[in-house]
Amino acid sequence: MSGARILVIDDDPGILRSLRRSLTGYGYTVDAVELGWPGVRAAAAFRPDVVLLDLVLPDCDGLEVCLAIREVSDAPIIVLSAIGEEERKVRILDAGADDYVTKPFSIPELQARIRVALRRAAHQASSSDISLASISINLVSHHVTVLGEDVHLTPKEFELLRLLMQEPGRLLTARHLLTTIWGPAYIADTHILRTFVHQLRTKLGKIDGEAAAMLVNDPGVGYRFELPATRVARIQTES
Repeated sequence: MSGARILVIDDDPGILRSLRRSLTGYGYTVDAVELGWPGVRAAAAFRPDVVLLDLVLPDCDGLEVCLAIREVSDAPIIVLSAIGEEERKVRILDAGADDYVTKPFSIPELQARIRVALRRAAHQASSSDISLASISINLVSHHVTVLGEDVHLTPKEFELLRLLMQEPGRLLTARHLLTTIWGPAYIADTHILRTFVHQLRTKLGKIDGEAAAMLVNDPGVGYRFELPATRVARIQTES
């Protein structure tokens, strides 16, 4: 995926210099902007493949920038977020961002997130079959297999797995999952979501423990379907 275009919007000159140097070294073409509204204009002109967006900017809120970028670009947006901003993370993910990394972050971890975003953006969602690692699902028949073995899921369990597998690597907020699967009346019922995630992990894990582990929780925010290679990259950078 070398050669992809990365737009960085962050008001910290040190972070901009570091990201420009590091990402250019990975083979990406990088444009860096220090303010939100110039960043929106850059998104329209530069046509990035991925946007790295700081959540706190001096001229406007990152949420406003995210919404504005979504009007001019479908590129995945990875939010750069400070610790302790879970509610704001949820809001910006619901506004169209795809993922977040918490400051301070490592370059290898960010690079792993960028690779996932690029793969997801290139994924052809029009197919009726989705196969990721050991799990395969058919969107028409609702047939699910793990390592080729049939898995019986309830309609709600299938819908949960479908939403996560259709956008691998993307963090989906609990609010989004609850509203989409159960309806607006369940928007705050995180207990039912935890219960169904547990049930789904149990059914997948009976055949392949690795399959169950791919349903990853970001506490206080939501869930993502994370392929094994991504988790390995994260564990290596944290060790």
